[in-house]
Amino acid sequence: MLTKKQNFLETIRGGNPDRFVNMYEAFAMMRGDPVSASSPRGKVGEEWKNNWGVTIRYTPGTPAAFPVHDYEHKVIKDITRWRETVKAPSLDYPEEEWLKYAAVRDNIDTNEQFATLMMSPGIFEQAHYLMGIDDCLLNFYEEPEEMHALIDFITDWKVEYAKLQCKYFKPELLFHHDDWGTQTSSFMSPDMFNEFIAPATKRVYDTYRENGVQIIVHHSDSYAANLVPSMIDIGIDVFQGCLTENNVPELIEKYGGKISFMGDINNGVVDVEDWTEELIAREVERACRECGKLYFIPCTTMGGPMSIYPGVYEAVGRQIDRMSKIMF
Repeated sequence: MLTKKQNFLETIRGGNPDRFVNMYEAFAMMRGDPVSASSPRGKVGEEWKNNWGVTIRYTPGTPAAFPVHDYEHKVIKDITRWRETVKAPSLDYPEEEWLKYAAVRDNIDTNEQFATLMMSPGIFEQAHYLMGIDDCLLNFYEEPEEMHALIDFITDWKVEYAKLQCKYFKPELLFHHDDWGTQTSSFMSPDMFNEFIAPATKRVYDTYRENGVQIIVHHSDSYAANLVPSMIDIGIDVFQGCLTENNVPELIEKYGGKISFMGDINNGVVDVEDWTEELIAREVERACRECGKLYFIPCTTMGGPMSIYPGVYEAVGRQIDRMSKIMF
């Protein structure tokens, strides 16, 4: 029987997996470092500022905390004056602080799982966190030079951060969040994406690879089928969060061998208050049979091993194991 790590690699490389990869089972997540620890976090019902100065609010009844973007709370109110208000978090921490967090790697069996660095937000999300997504998308059209300058600033910081993370954590796999679309379309055209977001993201991912990362898994729980060619050029190995609306079987047929797909079990369908084992069994079986054994990892589209409603994630895992016994 293959280890979880071996089975993952056989799946994304078109080899001979002996079962479906069960969602995040091959990822040993390493979270937390001096930089992220410097960013305040609140609870449901609270509001706080993160280490970029973005006001975050966790409203009861919502699945997560989100930035607040009324005029008063925006970090960037005028993109032409962003240099006056945007301050990147410090990366200047003594080695002992990094080592305190990096000790988590010593407990990972890297024969069984990848030492995985989980990072968010990505470049696009960081940009719109600072000003609101409406302003961000408009500014791509109205102030492209300023947006390029802001993205360069964010990217420069992320590159230096990546070098420090790799130095101390020695990650094998990067699991990185940056949502690039809605349920029905990407936020921007492929041309605009390739002008603003793709080069910056590639620069960050190249830095991780140059410093020891072997696998890049990118989370975008959205429609992004039109961006898959760019994902391949950027160097993404696995598109995680791919909604059913992407037509995942078609993507596998077209791009399998160049990139793999992790998802096709929409949280909006299975992660609901009145979920049942039967509902989840049906969705998991559909995804597994339609997408097949190679270049596909059945997974909920949420960006982590969790669910909003208790028991959903575990039920999906049980049904993936059931399909492995049927199909392998």
